Amino acid sequence: MIDRLARVFPRRTKATPTDPLAFVGPPDLFAAAGLDCIERVHVSVAFDADRSEAERLARQWERVAPVEIGGPAVAPPSGPFVPGRYLKPGRTITSRGCPNRCWFCRAGRQTPEVQELPITDGHRLLDDNLLACSQTHVRAVFAMLAGQPHRAEFTGGLDPERLADWVVNLLAALRPEPAIFLAYDTPADLEPVTIAAQKLRYAGFSTRSHRLQCYVLIGFPGDTLDDARRRLHQTLAIGLTPFAMLYQGGLLQPAHSPDWKRLQRHWTRPALIHQKARAL
Repeated sequence: MIDRLARVFPRRTKATPTDPLAFVGPPDLFAAAGLDCIERVHVSVAFDADRSEAERLARQWERVAPVEIGGPAVAPPSGPFVPGRYLKPGRTITSRGCPNRCWFCRAGRQTPEVQELPITDGHRLLDDNLLACSQTHVRAVFAMLAGQPHRAEFTGGLDPERLADWVVNLLAALRPEPAIFLAYDTPADLEPVTIAAQKLRYAGFSTRSHRLQCYVLIGFPGDTLDDARRRLHQTLAIGLTPFAMLYQGGLLQPAHSPDWKRLQRHWTRPALIHQKARAL
């Protein structure tokens, strides 16, 4: 962590740092009292919907110190990942970018060539597409994860089409059993997701632990509630716990109806999902 750098966030999430120089919202009494210990202010914007709020915060923080606005919603991240600066400790990023160039994903548009970064300790991996990296890099990341005191969590998602057998073997060797997230973004992804789920089950991963999970994109242009429910139930049927991701198309995306938001809320609660599934 760089001393004297204040990081400001438009909203608090589970990943927001909590150290004394991490702030959510406008300057508070601590910031006003500690003007001499803050040299610079970075306003970090992770979501398109927060850009106007970030600009408002930048104006408020200008009286504290010089302000810069950045973050994934503003410009492609650059430079090495610094643990604890913009993400709570325990989360790490060892590569950026994705060659898939999916129409709905910012990572592939901003950084279409994968950039391998120096590997820093952490048990929650947030890479855009780790499996698009070289085998040498991937193996080094797994060696780092094997030495962590907490369960490995691939919350950045693993590309099911790149889930080769040697990767499955590395996943199976991690102890305790890692939390794995695949991705079912469009109807065409069903086959590779199904094959990936089969590989993981054959390697010994239990579906009862609910650690085999899958992001399911819903609410994109042309999607319907019935089609979205069908994909969520398909994910459950192949042994994965669905995690609904409501499509956000940027600042011009109209607000989703309450029905879409209710559907997402239900399909982001594993205990409720499996309780209802057992009752069917």
